[in-house]
Amino acid sequence: MKTSASSSIVPGLLFCLAIATAAYFAGTAVPLVGGAVFGIVFGIAAGFFKRPASFAPGVKYSGKKILQYAIILLGFEMQISVVLRVGAQSLWVMLFTLSASFLTAALVSRLFKMPANESILIGVGTSICGGSAIAATAPVIKASDEETAQSISTIFLFNIVAVFLFPALGRLLGLGDVGFGIWAGTAVNDTSSVVATASSWSQAAGNNVALSTATVVKLTRTLMIVPITVVLALYTARKEKRSGALSSYSFAKTFPWFVLGFVATALAASFLPIPAETCRTLAKAGKFLIVVAMSAIGLSANIRKLLTNGRSSLLLGLCCWAAVAVVSLVVQHFSSLI
Repeated sequence: MKTSASSSIVPGLLFCLAIATAAYFAGTAVPLVGGAVFGIVFGIAAGFFKRPASFAPGVKYSGKKILQYAIILLGFEMQISVVLRVGAQSLWVMLFTLSASFLTAALVSRLFKMPANESILIGVGTSICGGSAIAATAPVIKASDEETAQSISTIFLFNIVAVFLFPALGRLLGLGDVGFGIWAGTAVNDTSSVVATASSWSQAAGNNVALSTATVVKLTRTLMIVPITVVLALYTARKEKRSGALSSYSFAKTFPWFVLGFVATALAASFLPIPAETCRTLAKAGKFLIVVAMSAIGLSANIRKLLTNGRSSLLLGLCCWAAVAVVSLVVQHFSSLI
């Protein structure tokens, strides 16, 4: 049974690897763009052509699991002291960006009379971790499939825009590597897009400061999915005057376990006698896997469908995204982080 499941992902995984290899070398030739961005572009381009249905499981696996493995491997180039320091530094920024996203979602949705569930999902997706947060939150607030799909599509559109827009804006604003890393980690929606955006910046800068910083900040931010989901479960149960919402909440399903893998590899790199060259090699492998995951995400994108979503959803997503991006920069400025 396991062998059959494993073999079903092979065609799609190999297809993503082929795209990623081309993207990786393109990113090496044009570091200002970077392999992750090329992976998304090549994936989107390949997605316009019909491919065998057998590719689907492998593409889905690459976009989710391969990305998680990549993040775990990135821990090998991090010292745990840096992880703790950067995570602590970004907590204030996260507190303000979370508040900004939810307040904006509440105000804009009320102004345009949008469904409450959709505004909650877009607010959660913008402030925490994109599609993963939406998928975890939807059953808790009893959102319909249509509301969930609409919210994920909206967030996904801004994820793609962020990968191309943020590095250019960061240079225009004169951000340093750490400042950009914190900005990307707090203001870009999905984990995959955060990693791609920061990877593009770091490749152009010739160091890994922005990528490492953004990864730590994003993983710290991802952990917020647990308390937020609990609060929403209690809110829904109270609203419906029954405990059904809370009983449907699953900590094991909600918790982003790959974060612990990242911490474990950072601990190993910090305290175990692993040769520095081995750590660099493993981290480099993680960066290539990021390109594989981005290629899969590009393949999964349906640009036509994304652009034909409801105008109110796109407007809400844009307002939340802009609020988080601006608040992140303002808080960093007054905290002397940039």
